[in-house]
Amino acid sequence: MALCLPAPPLVSLPVAGRADRFPVGRVFCAGRNYPWPDAPGPATPAPIFFMKPACAVVEAAGSLPLPTATADFCPEVELVVALGQGGADLSPEAAQACIWGLAVGLDMTRRDLQRQARQQGLPWEAAKAFDGAAPCGPVHPLSSATRWDHGALWLQVNGQPRQHADLAEQFWPVPVLLSWLSRLFPLRAGDLVFTGSPAGVDTVQAGDTVSAGIAGLGQVALHLLPASASGPAPAGATSAALSSPSARTARTA
Repeated sequence: MALCLPAPPLVSLPVAGRADRFPVGRVFCAGRNYPWPDAPGPATPAPIFFMKPACAVVEAAGSLPLPTATADFCPEVELVVALGQGGADLSPEAAQACIWGLAVGLDMTRRDLQRQARQQGLPWEAAKAFDGAAPCGPVHPLSSATRWDHGALWLQVNGQPRQHADLAEQFWPVPVLLSWLSRLFPLRAGDLVFTGSPAGVDTVQAGDTVSAGIAGLGQVALHLLPASASGPAPAGATSAALSSPSARTARTA
């Protein structure tokens, strides 16, 4: 089949301890899945979900330019679930069987744009779905050493604590969260699910270093650079796809 334009690059993440990579399909995110000062219990009777494009996924290592069009940029540490199989209308037990691995992720947010969207009842894409909005560490294949049900998660900025909680504090534990999600979207192998972030989120600036970790999954660190109009390349993107003239034009339009 001939394509009129170069195909978008396949987005992928490194796999801990292996040479192969995890191919990223869709990226789902859960909101308000931990106690916050203004919401000690679930804010809604069912989980809140939103999405990010696969091209928002970048490796959580090295440096990352801030996005444009924001004066209130916030990183949020999250447990990321990588699915190896899927299905629809799954029970929590069946949903748990779909888990292939786990990773440390950061839900990056233009908080000022999110507030504006909430106040006006508008979608969140401008706040949540920009290039580089989903940094993610290596995917750790599920084993007895990788747990989704308990363990500390934390985030620091320049060595100062910002977020600290335990996975056991989630309102909707991972299998239950995946079960809810499967009622709305048939789950697929390659899906990533960001499972929510605890309290303590605050603004960061260019020059800051953000580090985050989860027990059993190690830690990630990013040094934030001034905003760049072109944005970061997706994780695992092939250089050939990104270096073509049409691809460069599309990314800077």
